[in-house]
Amino acid sequence: MLHSLETRLAEAWPPSAWADVTVLVAVSGGTDSVALLRAMAALKTGGDGRLCAAHLNHRLRPEAEDDERFVVDLCGRLNVTCEVGHVDVAQFAAGDGIEAAARAARYRFLEEAAGRLGARFVATAHTADDQAETVLHRILRGTGIRGLSGIGRARPLGHAVLIRPLLGIRHTELVTYLDALGQPCRHDQSNADPRFTRNRIRHQLLPRLQKHFNAEVVESLLRLGALAGEAQAVIDDDVDAWFDRCVAIDRPGEVRIELDSLAGRPRYLIRELLLAVWRRTGWPMQSMGMLKWDELSELATLTTSTAKRVFPGGVVVEVAGGEMQLTRSAGSSADKQLSS
Repeated sequence: MLHSLETRLAEAWPPSAWADVTVLVAVSGGTDSVALLRAMAALKTGGDGRLCAAHLNHRLRPEAEDDERFVVDLCGRLNVTCEVGHVDVAQFAAGDGIEAAARAARYRFLEEAAGRLGARFVATAHTADDQAETVLHRILRGTGIRGLSGIGRARPLGHAVLIRPLLGIRHTELVTYLDALGQPCRHDQSNADPRFTRNRIRHQLLPRLQKHFNAEVVESLLRLGALAGEAQAVIDDDVDAWFDRCVAIDRPGEVRIELDSLAGRPRYLIRELLLAVWRRTGWPMQSMGMLKWDELSELATLTTSTAKRVFPGGVVVEVAGGEMQLTRSAGSSADKQLSS
């Protein structure tokens, strides 16, 4: 008989959708990822696919080796293939910091491991609490509708699909599940370190909001994220339609936009169209803050004027004759920095 948590996971991501393909579960050894692995192992009762696990040792803490041994031992007991990787994250933490470097290293490792194993899905253990924290974090930093929608349930990761089947489940439910199984897990002390913004939101800000403002603030944030996601889906459909009408990607690094088709369109839609150009071409977006997107969308309204500007990432934008031409050399300084 299935545990209620296993039943909820099966409803969120039916085994029929993944039992016949290889699935790679990201397992740190913490509560959420161990619960995900245990629940998926319980649901994997048939099918031709394999259930595998991946653990990346970031070498950031003295306990990292013990975490690795714990995950390897757990996978052995569950008869699950375990891919283990090692990276010295501290060496690559310049600029965006330890958190960003560790996250980038994890996804690189997961993509590579999925490729080696031929995994169709890579499952991570992001929960409803992670979703609420993400929405609140983005509100504090400043964001648009897309940012308010929080963590996406699925996205491409190389040739695989990254999926987050626990986004509708609270962390406390996973704790209860592991307690019922008598399953221990590892505890990362850095998750309580107040130097990290995410930890301050989780351990200080959210509890204060719950106590003094709204006891159901997590649920409110989740509803906001869901509504923003629905709104963004409508916007994306509109943007896709206009992209096909007026955007041409001639070859890597060269894009043309026919501006007359955008005349009279809302500024927000134009900005979203330009964002779609950056995403589809893989151009760097980190330095393109709101002021730069506004500047770029302003250029897109110049249907009878000429202008030329250079934007972050080495993107040269020229407007003339009712057309916007965007070019970016593959050998730009930004590319060299990314590859160094």
